[in-house]
Amino acid sequence: MRERAVSGTFEGPAPAADLDRPVVTESEIDTSPRTEPPSRPPYRSVFTAAPLAMAVVDRAGTVVSANDALAALLGTSPDELAGSVAADLVDLTSDARTWHAYGEVLRGRQSRLRCTRRLKHPDGHSLWVQVTVAPLPAEDRGVLLSVADISGRRELQARLRHLQMHDPVTRLPNRTLFFERLSAALEAESYEQSGTGRIGLCYLDLDGFKAINDTLGHRVGDRLLAAVAERLTRCADASGHSRTSAPLVARLGGDEFALLVEDSTGTEQLAELAESVLEAIQDPFDISGRRLSVSASIGVVERHAAGTTATALVQDADTTLYWAKADGKSRWTLFDPERNAHRMTRQALVSTLRPAIDRGEFQLEYQPLVGMEDDRLHGVEALVRWNHPQFGVLTPNRFIGLAEEDGSIVPLGRWVLRTACRQARRWQLDHPDEPPIFVSVNVAVRQVWDSDLVADVAETLAETGLAPGLLQLELTESAVMGSAGRPLQALKALSDMGVRIAIDDFGTGYSNLAYLSRLPVSVLKLDGSFVRGFQYDDRDSATRPNPADEVVVEAMIQLAHRLGLTVTAECVETSAQATRLRRIGCDTGQGWLYSRPVSPDRISELLGTPDVQTEAGVGKP
Repeated sequence: MRERAVSGTFEGPAPAADLDRPVVTESEIDTSPRTEPPSRPPYRSVFTAAPLAMAVVDRAGTVVSANDALAALLGTSPDELAGSVAADLVDLTSDARTWHAYGEVLRGRQSRLRCTRRLKHPDGHSLWVQVTVAPLPAEDRGVLLSVADISGRRELQARLRHLQMHDPVTRLPNRTLFFERLSAALEAESYEQSGTGRIGLCYLDLDGFKAINDTLGHRVGDRLLAAVAERLTRCADASGHSRTSAPLVARLGGDEFALLVEDSTGTEQLAELAESVLEAIQDPFDISGRRLSVSASIGVVERHAAGTTATALVQDADTTLYWAKADGKSRWTLFDPERNAHRMTRQALVSTLRPAIDRGEFQLEYQPLVGMEDDRLHGVEALVRWNHPQFGVLTPNRFIGLAEEDGSIVPLGRWVLRTACRQARRWQLDHPDEPPIFVSVNVAVRQVWDSDLVADVAETLAETGLAPGLLQLELTESAVMGSAGRPLQALKALSDMGVRIAIDDFGTGYSNLAYLSRLPVSVLKLDGSFVRGFQYDDRDSATRPNPADEVVVEAMIQLAHRLGLTVTAECVETSAQATRLRRIGCDTGQGWLYSRPVSPDRISELLGTPDVQTEAGVGKP
């Protein structure tokens, strides 16, 4: 029990607050107007024998008398309590709010005060008590101080809270306590007064844990998680050895853990912690007589605490953890704002792709396919563009892969097919005196699997009136060479219908030439990487590449011709390239030498032009 010499009257400023003791809450102070209790019978015998610790206090705040229960609670005798300052006995002076309320009760301006205090017994142990101060009848001219020992209840509450806030398997703080600590660390008052003002988070999960859990059972899995928790705790303790506190280690669920670093000193500190965790977990574990090995993938985020939220920090850490796994697992990866912005853009595109088809946000541009011998326009390739309201005009490489992933390539591909065929038929009707040009449309393998491509093509040709021979469908080499079953049947049906089948980017995939002869293919489109090897001038021998490039291309063209196929060279950009391709027998060319992808009106202007290479100057690089 602390003792304090205080004057006998209740005057003067409040003593300094004891920060180790909790303050009274607003709900604990009864501020209702005072009403005098009715007259009661004498209570002295009850006061003395009552098990509740009580004392009569006069209006000056001095103990007049105390019962045995209060004396026992405080480790003294009733006689020694008489004449003491009541506020000192139960620490009513440790905060200004309680001190003021106590004074109001003594003066009769407030009916009751109730608060919780932590007291120290003379034998050294601490106890929690609930203090109540209430007026006595008017003739007694004082107040009754009662003190109830609630240490047992507080201990039970603390145990229940511990169980609620900790994981039963690893005994680490759980997700609830982790977010409570994280939210508190991100409050302005937590970092503005002291510390670095920064916060760091290592977010990890175990690589290969699911296989262990599924094959050896949850009991072994739980023991492995507990062993991992011990190693993480040791890493955290070692990291915080020279600091005021170690990082908080928590299990967030499953095989996911987090190490929260408050007042971090920068990314270097988090990187060192992540490295130590990887090294610690890579050592084999001895669990139930088995030697088990796992690794971890870790997402690391470190930043200023100001301006961030608990949700944003954990979300970024979770995203970075995904990057670590995608990059090969068993590693840590630092959060990259630019990479995250790309991910957010990707997600925005995925979520708006299907509605964009219905809203008509897509358009087609057409790139000429020009005959090498006559430089005339033979056909066009339809290339889709997305007029995105937020990101502007997007080329296919920005969204076709996403469309294939979520299946929206099927309705998008159907729209491209119909729009391109309708436009090709329009050119034919507008230029009846010119040889009709074909239109080439790219087809994804998923369109073959997830829709009836043959039926879609037949319906489109019937609807638009376009002849089957004026439609060319392009599939990538890897897709065509691996075709079997339904895809191969669809290609044969389309070929039998009269539709031209082209292999796009030929020379970069499987290149199974034996299989090529059995496919219903009529056109090979050489990948641009072969054509770029032709970018040299005969007059400049210093820049001449290995002549083997030209030999390989020539061999591919001769093979295609012997199989009855025509060859289109992609990415033709210079006259020198066109000359060499013409010399080795290439049939058609496509590239910026002739034109960039342009609007349908520009294609109309090129129809009937005797020399596209000359007339399409707008397309030259």
